[in-house]
Amino acid sequence: MSEQKPDTLANPLSVGMLSLALKVGIAADHGGFVLKTELIRSLRASGCEVVDFGAHQLDPADDYPDFVIPLARAIAAGELLRGIALCGSGVGVSIAANKFVGIRAGLVHDVFSAHQGVEDDDMNVACLGGTVIGTGLALDLVHVFLNARFSGAPRHQRRLAKLQAIEHRNQEP
Repeated sequence: MSEQKPDTLANPLSVGMLSLALKVGIAADHGGFVLKTELIRSLRASGCEVVDFGAHQLDPADDYPDFVIPLARAIAAGELLRGIALCGSGVGVSIAANKFVGIRAGLVHDVFSAHQGVEDDDMNVACLGGTVIGTGLALDLVHVFLNARFSGAPRHQRRLAKLQAIEHRNQEP
């Protein structure tokens, strides 16, 4: 299966199949702040509504949970379908987001993971490392992530049901 790269020169983040009504959440600490700014600009230029959970200024002393927790809560509550979380490596935001029931956050630093995570695992938060990848690759990854759709294949539904069962058991007092 060949993959098409978006035309990043003509439109840094073309929406392709993506509904222009898509509302995307984004959050970053200082490690992902610069990349978040670029992603927001491109998403908005593509017609997406972007909810920015911060950081709203570069502060080397900030902490990623302060921004990722509100993003994860909004997705878990059904206010948003997809989110993008950034820190220096992407690992911390992934760990934080996955603490919430209904969140399926994955570290995404390659195109295959960006679409396969959605197609097979119904990933709803893409986590990226602002000090690990450049803007061009990040734009490609976000494009692929937002345009991917869950396959709904029985084997994938079965696996998600097992994960949901774990989430519900862990909610019990």
